[in-house]
Amino acid sequence: MMQAFARWLTSTELGAYLLEREKAFFDRAAADIFGFHAVQVGLPEVDFLECNRIPWQCRVAESGHHAHILCRPEQLPFETRSIDLLVMPHLLDFTTQPHQVLREVERVLMPEGRLLMTGFNPVSLWGVRRLVQGRADTPWRGNFLTPVRIRDWLTLLELEPANSAFMGYAPPFASREWLDRFRFMEEAGDRWWPLAAGVYGIEAIKRQRGMRLITPKWKPAKAAKGLIVAGGNEGQPTHRQPVDTPKVDSVKAA
Repeated sequence: MMQAFARWLTSTELGAYLLEREKAFFDRAAADIFGFHAVQVGLPEVDFLECNRIPWQCRVAESGHHAHILCRPEQLPFETRSIDLLVMPHLLDFTTQPHQVLREVERVLMPEGRLLMTGFNPVSLWGVRRLVQGRADTPWRGNFLTPVRIRDWLTLLELEPANSAFMGYAPPFASREWLDRFRFMEEAGDRWWPLAAGVYGIEAIKRQRGMRLITPKWKPAKAAKGLIVAGGNEGQPTHRQPVDTPKVDSVKAA
C-alpha cells in the first residue's frame, strides 16, 4: 500500500498539493533538531530530511531503489537508543501493525530523541470523501487514525507529544484548478477550523524514565555533654546544658 501511495503522492495533482504542504512541515520542524543519526521510515522517493543538519541520515523502506536500507518498519535494524531523529510520513496510515511500529520507534530513539510524523485526519473533508466513495482507491484505503488516538498511544510509550500542525484544508479535488479556487480555506484554516484539516503533523519527544535516588540512612549525631547545641532560633530556642567546672578554694589574703 505504501508504494501505491508514493506513486499517488508524486504523480497526481491532489498528491502534489498535499506533498507541498507536508514537505514544508517537515522542513520547518526538522531544521533545528540536532544529533548524530537521523532516519526517515517510508516514502523514500521524497527526502523529508533535506533541511536537517544531522550528519548521518538514511531512508528506510520495505522496497524501492530510493531506500538506503530495506526492512520492515516494525523491525528496524538499529540498536536500542541509537537514533536522534525519526521521520515517519504517513507510516501509520499504511501499516497493519501500528502499535508495533511505535514500539520500535520508542526502542531505537535516544532519550530526548524526536519523532516527526504525519497522518490523514478522518474528521475532515478528506474523511468525508473516504466515507462517500469507499476505500478501494489510494489514498483512501489508509487507516485514517485520529490525532487524539495517536497522542494516546504515544503517551503510553512515554513519547511526549510536543507540537502539532495541521495542513490540507481545501476539499480533496482531483483538479489543481479547483484546489486553487479553494485556496482561501487553506489560508484561513489554522485560524477558523484547525482540527478539520485533511492531514495532521505531530512532533513527539522520548522522555527518559525518572530515577529514584537511594540515599543512606544517616543516624543523627548525639550532642556531646557539656556543650552548647547550635541551630536554635526564637521558635525553638537553643538549650544550654550546664558546664561542670572544678571548684577552686579561695585564697586568703596574707
